[in-house]
Amino acid sequence: MSGYSGPVRLAHADSAARIDGADAAGTGGADAATSHPLEREAREEREDGFLAPGATRAVGGGERANAEEADPWRTCFERDRDRILHATSFRRLAGKTQVFVFPQDHQRTRLTHALEVAQVATAIARACRLNVALTEAIALGHDCGHGPGGHASEDALDPFLPGGFDHAPWGAHVSLAPLNLCTQTIDGIANHSWSRPAPSSPEGEVVSWADRVAYVCHDWEDAVLTGIVSPHQLPPLVRDVCGERRSAQLGAFIHGVVAATLRTGQVGMEEDPAEALSAFRACNYERIYLRQASVRQGEAVILVLRALVEHFADRPHLMAETSGRASPDVLAGSQEALVAAVTYVAGMTDRFAFRQAVARLGWDPDKLPAGVGS
Repeated sequence: MSGYSGPVRLAHADSAARIDGADAAGTGGADAATSHPLEREAREEREDGFLAPGATRAVGGGERANAEEADPWRTCFERDRDRILHATSFRRLAGKTQVFVFPQDHQRTRLTHALEVAQVATAIARACRLNVALTEAIALGHDCGHGPGGHASEDALDPFLPGGFDHAPWGAHVSLAPLNLCTQTIDGIANHSWSRPAPSSPEGEVVSWADRVAYVCHDWEDAVLTGIVSPHQLPPLVRDVCGERRSAQLGAFIHGVVAATLRTGQVGMEEDPAEALSAFRACNYERIYLRQASVRQGEAVILVLRALVEHFADRPHLMAETSGRASPDVLAGSQEALVAAVTYVAGMTDRFAFRQAVARLGWDPDKLPAGVGS
């Protein structure tokens, strides 16, 4: 549709949406000429007065590897959030395993997991007067370094890199490197995992908690819906502290972080919900992540991904032709070719990786990870 004529072009002929308080005839409101845009500098000043003392402030164009002019409307962390949201590596999360390969319609993917982490993290950040835009940027980008097939991809890709493969720094320094993100965003993404050094910002710490809270709750819900576990198998401690429904569990854990953080000034969780979260996670490992079917699925993923890396490292021209991941002059089998192959394979979705294995390696479809083709 071309829109509707008026003082400005309208989407709807009967639109009465105004920001100056005038009625549809244009009377009764302030003169439009007196309306002034709320530019970035003014928003930064307001933000500085509103945020908690230890919250991260957005200033100018942000601290970036390559300096940029500041945006007239958005803060530097809002730009980071927007860049991640539109990034190819973020979109590919829709085709990557959270727990179940090729999930059913209502099961999580890496993309829906990232969105749920962002919701939990921003709820905490708002209550604690932290920088919501930075929190959301870290949360949306935190898993962009994951390979296909879930956490098994880390075991698959580990042997090919001198320092091993860790999805957190890989996402921050490789997958999202072209976005020229702020140092605080990169730090939060690189260190969101509990096995990594602590993030440097309180917003990064919030995302670390939100990640664990989100996946523990939604992975259990997915497993219940799939029939892998039964609701009565939830640990009594979790039921007593957080209830049986995911909404109640999320509420209890979010409240636990907000209450502890506001009470102590340090990002953390109150003792009772923290113990419940620990018991919940242990239950998930026992009954979901380490069950025999899951282990077999992981083993199948490892075999496929390692074979793909070796195949492309020995044929780097294929990557140069299809993805631009390798220089046309790179030496086959070299370390440069190997890193390029890991980068290429890590960026694949589940379906693309497994189809490549069948098409290029002659992989037996019956030996692909369970769930393929479902």
